[in-house]
Amino acid sequence: MTGAAAETDVPAGSTVTVDGEPLAFVPGQTLAAALVVSGRVAWRTTRGGQRPRGVFCGIGVCYDCLVTVDGRRGQRACLVRARAGMAVATGEGDDE
Repeated sequence: MTGAAAETDVPAGSTVTVDGEPLAFVPGQTLAAALVVSGRVAWRTTRGGQRPRGVFCGIGVCYDCLVTVDGRRGQRACLVRARAGMAVATGEGDDE
């Protein structure tokens, strides 16, 4: 893992699955924070123009960070706290 959180900061079992790949997180982190710390700053694109989108406002106002969490579409990654075992789909290339 790269970024602000070191491997030693992540308790065992603190992972979510993002697009089929495991992603470690620190308890209390939002999905957006875990994605950004891992180096992923964009995880979906706009319909018109396929422009990259990720976290923008970080407070749930802009809807740029939408993901599907455990089958529920349109969840704002900046508001959803990561929980062990969560299945997240980013919808990259499929504007939710």
